[in-house]
Amino acid sequence: MRSYRVLKTKGKPDWDKLEKAPIDRLAWTDYIDITAYAQLAYGEDRLYVHLHADEKEIRAEGFGELDAPCLDSCLEFFFSPSDSEPRYINIEMNPNLCLYFGIGTGRNNLVRMLLPGGAQALNAECEKSSGSWDLYYELPFSLIRLFFPNFAPEGRLRANFYKCGDLTKQEHYLSWNRVECEKPDFHRPEYFGELIFSAEETERA
Repeated sequence: MRSYRVLKTKGKPDWDKLEKAPIDRLAWTDYIDITAYAQLAYGEDRLYVHLHADEKEIRAEGFGELDAPCLDSCLEFFFSPSDSEPRYINIEMNPNLCLYFGIGTGRNNLVRMLLPGGAQALNAECEKSSGSWDLYYELPFSLIRLFFPNFAPEGRLRANFYKCGDLTKQEHYLSWNRVECEKPDFHRPEYFGELIFSAEETERA
């Protein structure tokens, strides 16, 4: 099981100075020419998320609040802030900032939540260039506490990062921690890794 140390920051972090969590565990398909990684940091009242993908042919068709970003080029973050219950939050987004925000215990017990303003409720931004894209967003602790009232940025948190594209030219499924099941299914919290919150501060941007 992999782990990632989440450092504290005052203001938006300097991503160049933070460790990268490689999203490089390929499953269910043959070799693909796509790579990805994730980075996290936390402040006084929010979690900062950066997801990056190198992908020559980016698919971005979904725009609507009920569209499925996983059909497009998609970057995902699933996490469970509590060890005392099986629920987790899953966040999926495509380059158009089409958002799926859900909470549940697995694929067959998942509720999609429509955030006011969609991805803008997370201050989401996407930067696209030739052959790559970067996703940035923020998770206010107040939002997390709507579902997990006792959440605090301390100790350990179970999570996984994913890169997928069900209808992209190269169908693909990549994860940070390996998922071992017969068919494509990221909704497997038993394969989550660990995020370890550190009191050490990183330099700000």
